[in-house]
Amino acid sequence: MRSGARWLAPALVLVCSMPSSARGQSELPAELVRRVLSTTPLIDGHNDLPWAIRESQEAPMDVDAPGNDLRRRTSFHTDIERLRAGMVGGQFWSVYIPFEATEHGAARTQLEQIDIALRVIAKYPDVFELARTASDVERIYGSGKIASLLGMEGGHAIENSLGALRAYYALGVRYMTLTHDGDLDWADSRAGTHPHGGLTAFGREVVREMNRLGMLVDLSHTSPETMNDALDVSEAPVIWSHAGANGVFAHTRNVPDQVLRRLPDNGGVVMVVFNPPFLTGREEATVSDVADHVEHIATLAGVDHVGIGSDFDGIRAVPVGLEDVSKFPALLTELARRGWGERDLRKLAGENVLRVMREAEAVSRRLRRERSPSTTTIEELDR
Repeated sequence: MRSGARWLAPALVLVCSMPSSARGQSELPAELVRRVLSTTPLIDGHNDLPWAIRESQEAPMDVDAPGNDLRRRTSFHTDIERLRAGMVGGQFWSVYIPFEATEHGAARTQLEQIDIALRVIAKYPDVFELARTASDVERIYGSGKIASLLGMEGGHAIENSLGALRAYYALGVRYMTLTHDGDLDWADSRAGTHPHGGLTAFGREVVREMNRLGMLVDLSHTSPETMNDALDVSEAPVIWSHAGANGVFAHTRNVPDQVLRRLPDNGGVVMVVFNPPFLTGREEATVSDVADHVEHIATLAGVDHVGIGSDFDGIRAVPVGLEDVSKFPALLTELARRGWGERDLRKLAGENVLRVMREAEAVSRRLRRERSPSTTTIEELDR
């Protein structure tokens, strides 16, 4: 039992001691979800709080300003009280920078965003702790804190440099979204003109070096061709930190069915986003719409290949029933009402992501023995 779950109600403790058959006859969906999340970390793949703090109207970039104080009710989707209410056990904090940052120094902006995230984590040591490995996540969650991981959103931040990629990893970044909303010199975005037809030779080298490091390859925002090329190259499971299912609603930010069918061979996970335009094509959606995307991915790829990637504090509209970080249990409760059992709910909540992390770490250990850091340049590979 997780030490941070001391608030678990006596009735729920009794439920935990029941045989599974008896629980199945009497346990309500909300009770099942509460029990699952009391012993399995709910890991959200994408929260843009660091950018929200950077853009704060009251005090931009100041994590100590009263309006940005997470111990109070904030104007964001996120604060500590609501994270606790949402039973969040692990959070990938997105250290997003806009594509336009390349015009005035992407590296500077990226380092500032990493700094903001690290200062947030350090400011609340009783609540957050930086995690670098799957074992860290489990240990931190077991201590009652929220395991905090960093995810870069957009390969434009490495400025075509594998050395920069390694430096970001050393600072704690554990995934990188290959593209954001613009084509790179080495990869096609879902939003660009697709000049490369996927990944270039240097783009494939980026994926290989990420595998060697143990940095997860995030295919959110990429074109289908880039997704397929990355799946062809990657020796480790990939992720989509915040995406939907194209088979439920056709949108360029969603994963095509053809790609979903490849996931069992790769082992990757699609973490389902809460952004209504991706879910329904409108500014309106419900928790049921999110559940539809989850179930479509689970049907085509398997329940081992789906997770949760809210995009809170990076989206304007939110689904009814999933208004902020306090509402995560509502999604699992909706799925429990649809017949999802304990084992599958645990996989969705966090076990799938932890498996991907462990497998990526194992691939990294092998590749680090086999080859040195790549010093290949884009000029050498993409002439």
